[in-house]
Amino acid sequence: MKTIITHATVITVNQHDEVINDGAVAFENGKLTYVGPTPADLSGYDEVIDGTGKYVLPGLINTHGHVGMSLLRGYADDLPLQQWLEEKMWPLEAQFTGEHVKWGTYLSIIEMIRTGTTTFVDMYDHMDEVAKAVEETGMRARLCRGMIGLCSEEERQAKLREAVAFAKNWHNQADGRITAMMSPHAPYTCSPAFISQIVEKAAELDLPIHIHMSETRFEVEQNVKEYGVRPVAHLENIGVFTRPTLVAHAVHLTDEEIDILAKYKVKVSHNIVSNLKLASGVAPVPKMLAKGVSVSLGTDSSASNNNLNLFEEMKLAAILHKGVLHDPVAVPAEVALRLATRYGADCVFQADALGSLEVGKQADLIMLDARQAHYHPAHHPISHVVYAGNGRDVTDTVVAGRFLMRNRELLTVDEERVIYEANRMFAALKR
Repeated sequence: MKTIITHATVITVNQHDEVINDGAVAFENGKLTYVGPTPADLSGYDEVIDGTGKYVLPGLINTHGHVGMSLLRGYADDLPLQQWLEEKMWPLEAQFTGEHVKWGTYLSIIEMIRTGTTTFVDMYDHMDEVAKAVEETGMRARLCRGMIGLCSEEERQAKLREAVAFAKNWHNQADGRITAMMSPHAPYTCSPAFISQIVEKAAELDLPIHIHMSETRFEVEQNVKEYGVRPVAHLENIGVFTRPTLVAHAVHLTDEEIDILAKYKVKVSHNIVSNLKLASGVAPVPKMLAKGVSVSLGTDSSASNNNLNLFEEMKLAAILHKGVLHDPVAVPAEVALRLATRYGADCVFQADALGSLEVGKQADLIMLDARQAHYHPAHHPISHVVYAGNGRDVTDTVVAGRFLMRNRELLTVDEERVIYEANRMFAALKR
């Protein structure tokens, strides 16, 4: 079916950050077929949607998270990262079954659809349940079975086999909406030998690597104590960067480490809210961007954020770095929006298909209600999206040309049941 959205303000996030007033976006068979001024002749379209008073922009891309952990939202807040992980999160997560992850995933997907995220990265356990939820709800995702190596060799090899099987079974499934990566959890939870085995499998499967890196000072200091080098050099030495790599956090970096990331074209997921909430620090994003490192935005989990609203990440990315650097142009609004869209597409290794509204790309887009007071006067739409907008302004979410939410009504998931099941599953945990 040929569908066109007309008379909207179209924020393309193309190379020129073009904004089209009284613009239109058309799509068919899951791909964008027209982006430009509203045509006079609409007779060739099966469905014409009046976008008057709406902003249309690319769907947002969340490049790091653990969606099953939404069941732990609000539990054990306001603690240092290692205490939060080791004393609170890991003991409860050890009780998680596939059903816990299933309903946690659905809960997260609802939140993402409602706040304009169309693609997300997930690193977790019970990943078949995550993939099934993505397939059913129509979302797009880059998924990986996260592997923590703090266990016996037998358990490590079982995790590796499971990760490989997951990647083989799900990569390019759901009409291409699901793609896979290989994921050692972090340098401080996986030995060099285990990470090397994972990198070897990633090479065999021709898949990227996703890994936590340099999130806290403690992690960096521990890496130096155990291996004699900081995490970036450590991962370089054991061959991680020989594969396309997306690292999460990258908070504590030296200038030399940024040069290494740029050399290997390592991608970075900037998890600004989670890093602030856990007091991990502030990643040197402007320095990374200046040196050509591809940086995007991630929420991390609902347990450390505590939501999956990328509009909050965008605004904080734009304003926090200004304050830290005393530089009002450190991260302009246009750059903040690219972090959540165009640069996000690059960080999930799909820059040719996602991240902007351009003919031939996937029809992943969102619509915002711009008739509200905080979008006026309407002279700078990109600024309004970043500094004044909110995920709750999203009225429509489209992935591969399919409406997952239309006029704020969810079309692919039963929200009432998911909320009930999520509460039921949390109540069953022993705390």
